Formats: sequence, C-alpha cells, structure tokens
Amino acid sequence: MKAWRVHETGEPREAMRLDDVPTPRPGPGEVLLRVRAANVNFPDALLCRGQYQIRPPLPFTPGVEMCGEVAETGEGVTGLAPGDRVITPAALPAGAFAEYAVVPAAGVLPAPEALDDAEAAALHIGYQTGWFGLHRRAALRPGETLLVHAAAGGVGSAAVQLGKAAGATVIGVVGGPEKAETARELGADVVVDRRAEDFVAVVKEATGGRGADVVYDPVGGDAYTRSTKCIAFEGRIVVVGFTSGTVPAPGLNHALVKNYTILGLHWGLYNTHDPAAVRRAHDDLTDLAAAGAVKPLVSERLPLAAAADAVQRVSDGTTVGRVVVIP
Repeated sequence: MKAWRVHETGEPREAMRLDDVPTPRPGPGEVLLRVRAANVNFPDALLCRGQYQIRPPLPFTPGVEMCGEVAETGEGVTGLAPGDRVITPAALPAGAFAEYAVVPAAGVLPAPEALDDAEAAALHIGYQTGWFGLHRRAALRPGETLLVHAAAGGVGSAAVQLGKAAGATVIGVVGGPEKAETARELGADVVVDRRAEDFVAVVKEATGGRGADVVYDPVGGDAYTRSTKCIAFEGRIVVVGFTSGTVPAPGLNHALVKNYTILGLHWGLYNTHDPAAVRRAHDDLTDLAAAGAVKPLVSERLPLAAAADAVQRVSDGTTVGRVVVIP
C-alpha cells in the first residue's frame, strides 16, 4: 500500500515521503481500516518537526484522525464488522495518511450518517476539542459571549458552530478579509479582522464593556495576552493550542485581580481517563450534525499524493476550514 512517512524530522513538505509499505494486519483488539478520508490537523506539522508532545519513532506515518471502512477485525473485537463506516483517532506511528491503517477497536466510533467521508473525518478531534472545551471545561451557557480566535481555521470553525448551537453570541477573530467572510458564513455574529481592527475594542463595544464570558484560544501568543484585556468578570479562557508558535506566560496576579479562570484542554487525555465521556460527546455531535447545527467546513478534498503540501499549508495558516486527504 501507499503511505506517507517521515524518515527525518523537518518541514512537512520536505520531511514527508510517499512510500510503498506492506499492508498491516490487525492484532488482538485491533481493526484494519481502509482509509476513506484523513483530515489534516496542525499537530501533523508538529509531528513532522518533532515538536509534538507525542514523538513516534522514525519512520512514522502522520495523520491523526480519519474516516475509514472496516476491512478486517482482530481477535476479540466485537460490535464491528467489515464494511462499517467509522471515525477514529489514528494509532501512531501508523497514522492516517495511508491507504490502510490499524487502530484500537476501543477508539472507533460510528461515522455520522448526515456527513460524507471528508466531513466525518473532520468531525472528530476538532469538534470533540470544541465540545469538551466549551461544555466540559468552560460550561458555556446560552446568552453568554464567546470569543473564538482563528475562527476560520479547523479548530476555530468548530468552536464557532458549537458556540452558536449552544445559544451563545459568537465573536470570531480572523486574519484577512477572505477568512472574515468564512467566519460569517460559519455563523459568527461579529467578525474581527485582526489585521485591520483591535479585537479588544470590538469585544468591549459588542458587550457594553462587560467583555467575553468565554475565550477559545488555539493561537496563544499575543492572542492570549490581549484576550485577558477583554475577559468578563468570572470569564473563562480555554487554552487549546499555540499555533502562533509562542506559549504565553499567564500573569496569575491579573487572573486574581480580574477574577477569571484559565483552563487547559488536552482532549486526548479523555481517551485514557474518561472514554465514556468521549462517546457521550460523539453522540451529541452526531445529533447536532443530523439536525444541521454543525457541519465541518471542508474547503479542499485532495488526493493522497497532495498530503505533504496540504500539511505544510495548514501549518502556514494559508487555508480555511478543513483540508481533507482522500486516499
């Protein structure tokens, strides 16, 4: 089969190589999936650079999530059969940018019928992250104001839709007029082009000076620092990632004086510590998709041969919504 592999860490476009490798076989408790769609995520670029919190042994195949079709089940696997359409995180070092992948059966979930393969592949990690960040961590309530950074990106676009589905007023921050239009189409009530406007001033004006009740921040750096200047009393800042490349150093004295909460979110830990909660979130997301309340914005559907370039462009921040590879 064909599989992209990283033999030496570096920039995705140079580090990823399309190889011919043996098709894997599932072991006990595992399933072999024919990959129908693999969503491109920012962590794929970090994996290529050797900068992700997980560092699989070289060579490895990137691609952290997929929609697949069950091709074969290993010993002891029940509830799954060949032909089932499913979504799942990948099991590194054998990631999703390949024609086939083996994953633990325990992490496999039914693909929502309301979504096609590319949309289903994009529903999992980004929307699970948004669901846990907004509901489990920040306890977002109807009528509150949600500020979403990188609102036209893969993770931010999910948060915009989930925030609207929860009854919040959503303010989206983006970089550039094209991304501003995307955020509006996603449902953001107010859109700020950070290249032309000061989002702090816009948030204060839109909320009558109160500030944002919840900030959803996958960017870090200056986005985080300036968010502390427009956070409401008893507001919550959800730290999701650092696509800016800068990990901020929070001023805890400022959090104390302004009475706001800083919440970290590492969604992958729920697979280990509370897998039942992951399934509950999936059921809720499936219902929202069926109702049309959420629908991943897939901007590009690319062949397997284009995966390295896609990972590079997602890392460079030049894409909108989700870019999905179709092997």
